[in-house]
Amino acid sequence: MAAHRKSRHRSAGGHRARTAAAIALAGAATATAFDGTGHAEPEPTPAQVKATVDKLYQEAEVATEKYNGAKEKADAAQRRLTTLQDEAARKAEDLNSAREALGSFAAAQYRRGSLPPALHLALSDDPDRYLDGASFAERAGDRRSAAVARVREQLREIEQLRGAARIELAALTSRRAELKRHKKTITGKLDTARRLLSRLTAEERARLAGESPGTGRASRAGTTGRHRLAAPGSPVAAPDSRAAAAVSYAYSKLGSPYVWGATGPDAFDCSGLVQAAYRSAGVSLPRTTYAQIGAGRRVTRSELLPGDLVFFYSGVSHVGIYVGNGQMVHAPNPSAPVRVAPIDEMPFAGATRVV
Repeated sequence: MAAHRKSRHRSAGGHRARTAAAIALAGAATATAFDGTGHAEPEPTPAQVKATVDKLYQEAEVATEKYNGAKEKADAAQRRLTTLQDEAARKAEDLNSAREALGSFAAAQYRRGSLPPALHLALSDDPDRYLDGASFAERAGDRRSAAVARVREQLREIEQLRGAARIELAALTSRRAELKRHKKTITGKLDTARRLLSRLTAEERARLAGESPGTGRASRAGTTGRHRLAAPGSPVAAPDSRAAAAVSYAYSKLGSPYVWGATGPDAFDCSGLVQAAYRSAGVSLPRTTYAQIGAGRRVTRSELLPGDLVFFYSGVSHVGIYVGNGQMVHAPNPSAPVRVAPIDEMPFAGATRVV
C-alpha cells in the first residue's frame, strides 16, 4: 500500500509539473506577442493591397463578361420561349374554333339522321334536283374531311411548339443558374476587394485610386497636355461618322460610375460602354468583349484610329474605345468612373475597327 501511495504521489507531481510548464510557456508566448516579437501575420502594405485588389478586379471582370454572355443568351431564350408560347396559344384558339365547327356539324347529322342515297333517290319527287343536292353533299363531305385533316395538323403543330417551348424553358433555367453562379463569383471578389481597401487609411485609398489601372493619369484628363491631345477635336481623325459619334458619346459619359452588368445610360461596365457608344451611332454590337473583338476588322496597334475597340489581357476581358494619341475612354472598375487613360496601362490583346 505504501508503494502504491508513493507511485500516485509521483504521478500527481509530474502532472503538476507539466501543467506549470504549459502555463509558463503560454505566459512567455503572451509576453512575446505583447512585445511585438511574435510571428503574427503582418499587415499587407498598401502596394500589396493594390496588387491584390487589381487582381480581384480583373477576375471579377472576367466573371462579369461571362455573366453578360449568359444574360444575353438567357434573354434570347426568354424571347424565343415567349414567341413559341404566343404562337401555340394562337394555334390553340384556331384549333378550338375548328373543333367547334366539327362538333356543330356532328350534332346536326345526329339530329337529322341519314338515309341511304338510293332510298333518297327513290323517294324524291324531283330526281334531277336530288342528284344536284347529292353532289353538293359529297363536296361538303370533302370539306369536312379537309377540316378534320386541318385539326389533326393543328394538333401536331401545337405539340411541336410545346416541345420546342419545353426545350427553351430548360435552356432558360440553365442560363439562370449560370447567371447566379457568375453573380456569386463577382460579388464575392468585389466584397473581398472592398474589405481589403477598408483596412487602409483614407489617404492610402486615395493614393491607390490614383495609381490603379486606368485611374491615375486618367483622373487628370483635361489638365495635362497629354490628355488634351485625346480630347474631341483631336488632329487624329476618326475613320467615319459612326466612329466619331461613338467617341463623342464616350466622352459625354466621362465620370459615369462603373457598375458590373450595366449598359447605361448612367452607369456602365467596360463592354457596356462600348456597346452603348456604338448604339448611339446606329451600330449594333454584341454584349461581351469576347464577341466584340470579332465584330469588325482586326487592326494592329500601329493602325489604331479613333473609334477602334482596344482589348486587354490574354483572356480579352477588358475593352475601351480608342480616341487617338495612345489614349482610350473606358470604364475601368468599381473604384474608378468612366475616364480617359493610356492604352499602355494594361496588357494589350488586340484591336478591332467596327465596319
